[in-house]
Amino acid sequence: MLATFLSTANLAAQEPKPQATIHPSTMPRTGTIDERFQSYNVEMVEVTGGRFWKPYGAQLKPQAPPSPAANQPAGISPSLFEYRPPIDLTNPRLRKLAAALGPAYLRVSGTWQNSTYFQDSDDPPLQTPPQGFNSVLTRPEWKGVVDFSHAVDAKIITSFAISPGTRDAAGVWTSDQASHLLTYTRSVGGSIAAAEFMNEPTFAMMGGAPKGYDAGAYARDLAVFIPFAHKAAPDMTVLGPGSVGEGIPLAPGPMPIIKTEDILQATGPVFDAFSYHFYGAVSSRCSMGTSIGTTPEAALSGEWLSRTGTVEAFYSDLRDRFVPGKPMWLTETGQAACGGDRWASTFIDTFRYLNQLGLLAQRGVQVVAHNTLSASDYGLLDENTYAPRPDYWAALVWHRLMGTIVLNPGASPDPRLKLYAHCLRDVPGGVALLAINTDRSAALTLRIPTASERYSLTATSLLDTTVQLNGVELKLGPDDTLPPLTGTPVPIGSVIFAPASINFLSIPKANNAACR
Repeated sequence: MLATFLSTANLAAQEPKPQATIHPSTMPRTGTIDERFQSYNVEMVEVTGGRFWKPYGAQLKPQAPPSPAANQPAGISPSLFEYRPPIDLTNPRLRKLAAALGPAYLRVSGTWQNSTYFQDSDDPPLQTPPQGFNSVLTRPEWKGVVDFSHAVDAKIITSFAISPGTRDAAGVWTSDQASHLLTYTRSVGGSIAAAEFMNEPTFAMMGGAPKGYDAGAYARDLAVFIPFAHKAAPDMTVLGPGSVGEGIPLAPGPMPIIKTEDILQATGPVFDAFSYHFYGAVSSRCSMGTSIGTTPEAALSGEWLSRTGTVEAFYSDLRDRFVPGKPMWLTETGQAACGGDRWASTFIDTFRYLNQLGLLAQRGVQVVAHNTLSASDYGLLDENTYAPRPDYWAALVWHRLMGTIVLNPGASPDPRLKLYAHCLRDVPGGVALLAINTDRSAALTLRIPTASERYSLTATSLLDTTVQLNGVELKLGPDDTLPPLTGTPVPIGSVIFAPASINFLSIPKANNAACR
């Protein structure tokens, strides 16, 4: 593994023979992505305060929860969770760093949202949730979400409560809670751009659904929800079903799962866009050493990086069969389920993060919402200080360079080199190339017949929590100013990509007709 970033000059003496030439000027357009493609989650449990995945490292300041087992996924040990007070969405650093990724979507949902009661009054906050709910969302807390969304240019995605407290005597879902949330959102100047009916119906029982909940029950709920949504929020995109846990093994054998195919057969083509969730593994919190976990040794492997494509193919096949022509949204994803592994906050995860963005953009997925913005080990930001982690810096570089028009760079000449291309953001005719060298010891090369600027992300160690851009550590300046993201000029000819490096090339004079 290369210890530090190596400049082109330092690598020149060991330059391997160029493997291939790519031609930015003739890369064809393959499609487009939503301008808010690169998005993120703030879990509802962060907004209300509650028990979320306990971090591996330094613990949070001691806080006593109202109840030791309040509002957490069913069937999972309470020891895996830790209480957090409500997130401060007015924090200047948090707002500044989130705004730098805008425009985006802000998804406020998660398993906890399935059982959250919205207290639509200005009375003192309820100390105990009403029967059939496990937590309480207050007006000020939700207004904080709306204000944050305006401040950072992030449209809101959410889901609604579906726990026993939302149902009538016959067990039928009622729209009362959803109606209160939508009406209050409008009253404070907000809007909900898109929503799933519930979070992850494939694991409905773990998510607080009534006992015995199945695909038929979901379809009966949708028969109430869809007409309500069209009337109450006609401009809201109805996403669904928001499935997770299929395509690759992700759950222990005994855990019950409702198949998405059964859900779609029962509901029919009712969704405006097909949504799903993806985790390539379960973190060591929940995997307990089983085969559904992963290791840092596998983090740059082709098999690990290909999992996002395997699951997308599984769900796109279902989309094509049951809701053909509808766009695909990935509304929750991260390094590993259950809060991420110990290395989720290090540079080694950045390879997964950017490869996922590149691959899914090529396949036409319109939105990718990272879980989370700042909670637990897989957050883009440290949850205590909101300091940027490597994935945040990678997100920022992507945002600055990769436009919404997706190009086909051609087949990579080497499976260790992942290639993705978009039109260069805000530069007519320009091209942005992302080249990820996943080999830990070998430099790889391409020949590019156009001058460019290089933005190379590396780290002294793959498990570092800091990252370097062209050999200089990225960090916040005074008053949390973002550092300048400056490229290094690269002349026409061979471009060398250091071992274990992530490289963006800005090619403003590519003269690509698809980008004009």
